[in-house]
Amino acid sequence: MILLGSTGSIGVNALNIARRFDIKVTVLVAGNNIALLNEQIKEFDPYIVVISDKKLVKDLNHTNVLYGDEGILEAINKSDSKLVVNALVGYTGLKPTLESIRVGKKVALANKESLVVGGKFIDTSNITPIDSEHFGLWYLMSDKKIDKMTITASGGAFRGYPIEKLESVTVKQALKHPNWSMGRKITIDSATMTNKLFELLEAKWLFDIDTLDAIIETKSIIHALIDFQDGSTTAHIANTDMKLPISYAILNKVNEQILKPVDLTKIGSLEFRKIEANRYPIWEIKDDILSKPHLGAVINAANEVAIEKFFKKEISFLDISKITIKAYKKFYDFVPSSVDDIFEIDKEVREFANV
Repeated sequence: MILLGSTGSIGVNALNIARRFDIKVTVLVAGNNIALLNEQIKEFDPYIVVISDKKLVKDLNHTNVLYGDEGILEAINKSDSKLVVNALVGYTGLKPTLESIRVGKKVALANKESLVVGGKFIDTSNITPIDSEHFGLWYLMSDKKIDKMTITASGGAFRGYPIEKLESVTVKQALKHPNWSMGRKITIDSATMTNKLFELLEAKWLFDIDTLDAIIETKSIIHALIDFQDGSTTAHIANTDMKLPISYAILNKVNEQILKPVDLTKIGSLEFRKIEANRYPIWEIKDDILSKPHLGAVINAANEVAIEKFFKKEISFLDISKITIKAYKKFYDFVPSSVDDIFEIDKEVREFANV
């Protein structure tokens, strides 16, 4: 397999599965964690390595090193592997997804921005989602008629925080996820609930369904639920460990235990909450954007800019959602007719959000 984002949490777990099932890794792509990448190179002996910055090439213990976004696309084309695990973070993951599909490769997708931004132009028949929520929905699907799909959210760093104090929270506070440790961007997206909005857009493109929602489940044991037209509901329950969806995405079929089953007697009780717009302002556009999912290109660009401004302490935490919503309203009439339109609107939105 080709692994994009090998030093992140998804990438490390994907390599755990590769190690366990003796899967050859032909390409490793990483950002700037040189020490870990060199360890991975030594163990998995890939044909090609790609690093983000040309200046870092000399620090890698490999003779075939490419760099930058173009290096990723070149490696995808040069490798004979038919599977690409895309665990890149943010908008940078879109072009590799498009290129992988163009050259006939299957994509195990953890880069949610690919579908959020370019879902209109992506053949989802070649996509297998790695997100636990979408894996859960896929796992629950049957030949019964579906009435509604629901995914769950943890609620993020401020799910119990006084609403009136959200304006003054710090970056350090926002990065304290209540349930687990993730990358910086996705942790902020979890706190604003933008991450869950993205996942609903992903589900829209993946499953072609209009009735979608999300709720908070504070223990992150239930990942997805499906309401069927007969009035019954099924839930996907599993311990929080990405190795399960990764295993199915890579292997297609799994015949041995990947995780320990959930012991409900130890869980004791579950708590569910509605996602309210007064705590998560981004939620005010949820229903509207699900009817216009192509506008994911707008909210993704604005959100990425706003998060960087928050990290630089140029704006407050609540300003992240305000900037995103402002851009959403500004570019509300945008309708892409090609992938090029997606790339163009991304530039325009970023300029607008940076003002």
